[in-house]
Amino acid sequence: MFELQPLVRKNIWKLEPYSCARDEFKGVSASAYLDANENPFNNNINRYPDPLQEKVKEMLSPIKGVPVSNIFLGNGSDEAIDLVYRIFCQPGVDNVVAIEPTYGMYKVCADINDVFYRKVVLDDDFQITAEKLLEACDKRTKVIWLCSPNNPTGNDINREEMVKLLVKFQGIVVVDEAYSEFSNQKPLRLDLNQYPNLIVLNTMSKAWAGAAIRLGMAFASTDIIGLFNKVKYPYNVNKLSQEKALELLRNQSGYRQHLVMVLEEREKLMSAFNSLPICEKIYPTAANFFLVRVTDANAIYRYLVEQGIIVRNRSRVTLCENCLRITIGTKAENNALLSALIKYKP
Repeated sequence: MFELQPLVRKNIWKLEPYSCARDEFKGVSASAYLDANENPFNNNINRYPDPLQEKVKEMLSPIKGVPVSNIFLGNGSDEAIDLVYRIFCQPGVDNVVAIEPTYGMYKVCADINDVFYRKVVLDDDFQITAEKLLEACDKRTKVIWLCSPNNPTGNDINREEMVKLLVKFQGIVVVDEAYSEFSNQKPLRLDLNQYPNLIVLNTMSKAWAGAAIRLGMAFASTDIIGLFNKVKYPYNVNKLSQEKALELLRNQSGYRQHLVMVLEEREKLMSAFNSLPICEKIYPTAANFFLVRVTDANAIYRYLVEQGIIVRNRSRVTLCENCLRITIGTKAENNALLSALIKYKP
């Protein structure tokens, strides 16, 4: 039987959250707001934003298939990542386990919060087993971090192994599904009610083309969402971001059109890369990017920068020696990349 309270830092469990002005009245139609020491002159940004972003959550709920009460919104997914450490991990005492390679912010936030970060290296197919991750855990392991599709490798992590982990591990399992819209694998957020120890991350930055508004999501049990809301800063998502998110979410036809275009361009670009002399191996992907091993990643990266084309050199990352990570761009951007690489001479 999973128990949440023993996993939570004692001071967090007992924490009395800050009560902001907009939390103290609900369901009242007001004509005069004299409670929050705001400037009274309306310019559309003189009032504090909704601290719980209810309108955005109501629109997200049917799109993501998750009830409003199971949604947390933050200043990018990075806020949710940091909150996991602040809620569950005692600095200098607890540890977390994560796959390697993966998104770098899991370790950065661990270091900031003084939490020991244990890496479990993926196999040659960029996969992991539940058993191998569990072997890296001890009684002070509070969280296991997964990313699927993974970054920078691009592949889906085996869903059966992630489910085994959720069943066997008595701590928190975080699955970052930032790129799930580009994948055919069933998202774990749709099975949220089966796993009380599951936190799923998502974002407006990728498929929804909203990187600039910094809106991240966490999906979890109502108890865990309650802890997120208790610890977060009162007005963590500004009004302009909330308004822009609503605008993006209303344009579902545009979202679907762009998603199809990215997936089509992904297949074309990967196919074209196969015929380039610099290409040694293209790894399977379920994201809006792919990882490719090339003849000389450092030299090719520098050459592309000189051409005004920026890709990501991942050569220093575990298992990614001589690899470039290529984000799928517009047709024109992808053609410019191919044209430059065709002309490349070592």
